[in-house]
Amino acid sequence: MSMRAAALAVVLLVVACTPPSNDLPPSAAPMASRPALAGPVARVPASGWHAMLVGGDDSSPAFDNAVDTLRERLGSLGVKTIRAFTADRASGASLATSTNVREGLRTVGGDACFVYITSHGEPRGFFLRADQRIFGPAVLDRALTESCGGVPTVLVVSACHSGAFINDATRQPNRIILTAAAIDRTSFGCGADDDYTYYDQCFLQQLDTARTWREVSSRTTSCVERLERQLGVRQESRPQAFFGAAVANLRLPGR
Repeated sequence: MSMRAAALAVVLLVVACTPPSNDLPPSAAPMASRPALAGPVARVPASGWHAMLVGGDDSSPAFDNAVDTLRERLGSLGVKTIRAFTADRASGASLATSTNVREGLRTVGGDACFVYITSHGEPRGFFLRADQRIFGPAVLDRALTESCGGVPTVLVVSACHSGAFINDATRQPNRIILTAAAIDRTSFGCGADDDYTYYDQCFLQQLDTARTWREVSSRTTSCVERLERQLGVRQESRPQAFFGAAVANLRLPGR
């Protein structure tokens, strides 16, 4: 989600992302192999899911609010292993530094991986305010490969320009990747007075009734489009989605 840059027709202001240019370099560690799943996977028991949640910027409460609510929702679905990172140093929780996030990604593990990241972003990646770094697609792809390998993996990046995380390297048959915006678009709702970003709000709403991640994706996109129309957004965010062949009909934990 970018820092606010343009006035909407309504009172809401949205600022474009202008994080510093010190990108996080890819790790030099050897990459794990990507073993193919034996066939399509439709369900993984809730106890087998391991989740990692990241609120990357404390300039708006929306990011950590989404992480806190999502942790509760995942718990209600039966997910037991949930690790969360925040940009709020006063919270006492694990801090969302580039090192901590990368190491967390490397150790997600489980029979299925779920990673949700919400922050400001730009075409190079999402912003981690704790150490003023940009975390890019190549770093994330490598870390996920090391920890999740070929198991079913759901990655959600809720940030401006987050379509950058769907590319030739990240598209794998065992992965579902959902992003809040196309690579050339901003997303909305990250102001100081916002409880959730538009995408996070819509995503969270779907978890109560959706059975599959494909349903979550389509319903979230429809919800975002409706909000943007209601608030007079002139250039829509255009959420993106990729569904690998082996997990095209993967169900949510507990469904």
